[in-house]
Amino acid sequence: MKTGIEKSGSYKLGSRSVRRLGYGAMQLAGPGVFGPPKDPKAALAVLREVVESGVNHIDTADFYGPHITNQLIREALSPYRDDLLIGTKIGARRDADGAWLPAASPQELTQAVHDNLRNLGRDVLDVVNFRSMLNAHHPVEGSIEEAVSTLAELQHQGLVRHIGVSNVTAAQVAQARRIAEIVCVQNQFNLAHRADDALVDGLLRDGIAYVPFFPLGGFTRLQSDTLTGIARQLGASPMQVALAWLLRRAPNILLIPGTSSTIHLQENLAAGELVLPEDALGVLDAVGQQSEPVH
Repeated sequence: MKTGIEKSGSYKLGSRSVRRLGYGAMQLAGPGVFGPPKDPKAALAVLREVVESGVNHIDTADFYGPHITNQLIREALSPYRDDLLIGTKIGARRDADGAWLPAASPQELTQAVHDNLRNLGRDVLDVVNFRSMLNAHHPVEGSIEEAVSTLAELQHQGLVRHIGVSNVTAAQVAQARRIAEIVCVQNQFNLAHRADDALVDGLLRDGIAYVPFFPLGGFTRLQSDTLTGIARQLGASPMQVALAWLLRRAPNILLIPGTSSTIHLQENLAAGELVLPEDALGVLDAVGQQSEPVH
């Protein structure tokens, strides 16, 4: 019998095919994604259960902690399974108080790649996303040519296998694709945050993966009377319904929900088994456009 992760299917990410239900490591760091976790052993246990459950796509960044999540991944999972793809992000840094700051100069990006290589214990990084920090909270227009060109040079040096972009506009995606092959776009997208609907469809036509961050709403989880009602009808949690909706939204969507709990991990992975009836899909599709508050 197929598990949820198997039923969710697979999609290409660069030269590899990965299962569409992946894992995001952000929540393994301390509060505010800063400092070490309260229980490092529990964090290691979650990571080991991630791969034992069949996940073969993990998303991380060396500015989580900073350095903490990558060091935990290395401790828990190295030597890595051959089929495990680890994607990371560069373009940001943390100050002593934990603030998120831009770090997009060629020197900073190069150092970030080397930091990721060292802390993950890799000779080459599978996927590196440049995260635009022109605005830390949402995409804004502006050139990302220098940053993507720097990543392309690091790729030429053999340190980076594939390049992606994050927190970007459609125009920035197009600019990046003129410089290098882009294998994925990582932006905020979920049941209530639908600004990238057209971009998702355009990337699908070109065979490019779309990796939504905050698929469950981020630091404040999605809350909607409609979502709760449908979940109750289906005997599922609202978060499982939100993930199942994303899996149905487009086949190029790769999910990376994060958690520091093995119980929540299994709940997230079980979303792949959830079948959404057509009438429920229609109601959910309208959530992002309706006036009902969604927090």
